[in-house]
Amino acid sequence: MVIVDSSVWIDAVNYIPTEHAIWLHRWLGREPIGLTSLIFCEVLQGMRSDRGFREVRDELQHLPIFENYSTSLAIKAAENYRFLRAKGFAIRKTIDCFIATFCIERGFQLLHHDTDFDPFVAHLNLKILDPSIGAIN
Repeated sequence: MVIVDSSVWIDAVNYIPTEHAIWLHRWLGREPIGLTSLIFCEVLQGMRSDRGFREVRDELQHLPIFENYSTSLAIKAAENYRFLRAKGFAIRKTIDCFIATFCIERGFQLLHHDTDFDPFVAHLNLKILDPSIGAIN
């Protein structure tokens, strides 16, 4: 399963031709792609029009949407945050800690366009999908 972060969905729904958005458009419906409830919320918050909100909401609801805010995941995300902070990395967004930790715990790949995930890759074995080769990095 590839979890697609809001950093990619927002580019994709706005037709911004980033390498990540192009990969998503190419493989959506052909590969197992999902998102988390927090990513779903972030994407919908970014929609500027009511019509766009409804269209994106309805389309994304056809994909697997995983709940990622349990107490046990909150504890693990906090542990990961503290571990990275002790190594000198300050993760700016709590949501990113939840998303990265969810993917690590489930063994899912993450397709993202956000440098906040880099310490999770380097130090906590977060698996990412590199759109230039379409494989785990």
